[in-house]
Amino acid sequence: MTNRIIIIGGGFAGLSAARRIFLSGMAFDGVIIDRKKSSDFLPVLPDCLGRGIDPDCLAYPIGEMCKKTGFKFINEEVISVDIGKKQVSTSAGALGYDFLIIASGSETNFYGNDNIRQGSYKLDDVRDAENIARELKKTGRETYIVGGGGYTGVEVAANLAIFLNSQKLPRPRIMIVERSADILGPLPEWMKSYVRSNLERLKVEVLTGSQIEKIDGPKVYISGVPVLNNALVIWAAGVKTAGFIQNLDVKKNPQGRIEVDEYLRLDKNCFVAGDASYVRHGDIFLRMSVQFAIAQGDCAARNIVNTIKSAKLRKYKPVDLGYIIPMANNISCGTVFGINVKGILATLLHFAMCLYRSWSLKNRICLMRSLIH
Repeated sequence: MTNRIIIIGGGFAGLSAARRIFLSGMAFDGVIIDRKKSSDFLPVLPDCLGRGIDPDCLAYPIGEMCKKTGFKFINEEVISVDIGKKQVSTSAGALGYDFLIIASGSETNFYGNDNIRQGSYKLDDVRDAENIARELKKTGRETYIVGGGGYTGVEVAANLAIFLNSQKLPRPRIMIVERSADILGPLPEWMKSYVRSNLERLKVEVLTGSQIEKIDGPKVYISGVPVLNNALVIWAAGVKTAGFIQNLDVKKNPQGRIEVDEYLRLDKNCFVAGDASYVRHGDIFLRMSVQFAIAQGDCAARNIVNTIKSAKLRKYKPVDLGYIIPMANNISCGTVFGINVKGILATLLHFAMCLYRSWSLKNRICLMRSLIH
């Protein structure tokens, strides 16, 4: 009997899993479900604002990967998953599975605040990047506010500064509003200090210990600050997993990431990979990362194949190459193989890895041309 394998999510983890299952040579009935038609290269989305990277360079059609790997693509949103019944429900109906990989990634977290959700821009995919870039080309805004001082918030603010500095108009005000006592959460102090100095160089104001209270059209209310009358908000204050995961009665962290065992299993027929998974490594849980997502998708797929073949499962053993905080003026920083890197070298390493991890030659060439241009 051919096993039906469903993968929820066509991002880094999901496509990595599909490719591994295909390469196994095993007969299977495969389905990838995603509400988007493309797999978007999220780490470079902020650069569409400041560096002028063409968003189309960052989109890879999920259907194209499905054709290459023998999967069927269902372009629908997953509404619910019933682990007991081994069933995935979408707006188009329900599908049973023999094996499931939940690789649905993460999305912007508005923390239940509909006012912020409706009044701000987010940056979850290439369409969002296009929307913000289009808005930036309009004139008249006096202030640009980035909600959240994490990785994405810092990158967005730097790209806004580069774009607005290039315009032959009075430079609008740029602010990062972070409710915590400092930006960049648990990162090392040397890195925070380096980024803070660079943001100051870019004339980006950093307001910590504060929050956006309300958005009323172009008016934005921030705690401790006079009302801003002609402002635009880009919300980057955290992420969460998809709604169907939030409704699952399983062990999760506050973001909704599902805790899995050393084989990435939720149960013997369900595996979780990428941002949707909460993986313990020693005394810590792994951060969300492209490198982990790709490796976890591959490992989850291998373990499904091994389960079907009654072979020994493979434990997931993460390899952490490091991380970079890319800044649009090339004064970036990070750690690679345990070595601290700064400046243009950090930027070059970031984009070298992005080119390497792009899904197709077409995407790589397009991205390289945008960077050179």
